[in-house]
Amino acid sequence: MGWMPEPGSALGRRLRRRLQEEVVVWLTTVASDGTPQPNPVWFITDGEEIVVFNRSDAWRLVHIRGRPRVTLNFNSTPSGGDILVVTGQARLVEDAPPPHQVAGYVEKYGESMRRISGSLEGFSAEYPVMLRILPDGVRS
Repeated sequence: MGWMPEPGSALGRRLRRRLQEEVVVWLTTVASDGTPQPNPVWFITDGEEIVVFNRSDAWRLVHIRGRPRVTLNFNSTPSGGDILVVTGQARLVEDAPPPHQVAGYVEKYGESMRRISGSLEGFSAEYPVMLRILPDGVRS
C-alpha cells in the first residue's frame, strides 16, 4: 500500500493492526454548507483501498458525489492516545458485489450482519452501495 507507513515502523504496525482489528471507524464527509459530517461505519481494506457499504439513502453518498475528499478517524484510547486519521478520495462503485459476496466483509462482520438484518442477504439489501476510498495519507 503506497500510502501506508513502512511495515517495520511503529506507525505502520499500529495502522495495519487497527485496520484489521477495529470494528468501527468514523468516516467524515463534508456537507454542501461545508459542515463536516462524521459517521461510524464498518470497513475492510482490500490492499490499496478501504471498502465501506452504505444504505442507498445515506446522506454521505450525496456529499461524496459533490465532494469526494474524506477522512477515516479511528477512535482514541480513553485518555486520548493512539490517534490515527487516514485521508483520501472516496468514490461510489457501480455494479459492485453485494456485501454478502465480499469474503473479507463477511469474515469480519457476518455475525453482526445476521444479527442486524436476519441474514447476510437481508443486510446486502439494506446496505447495497459500496464506497471505495483510496487513501493518500495518514497522520497520528
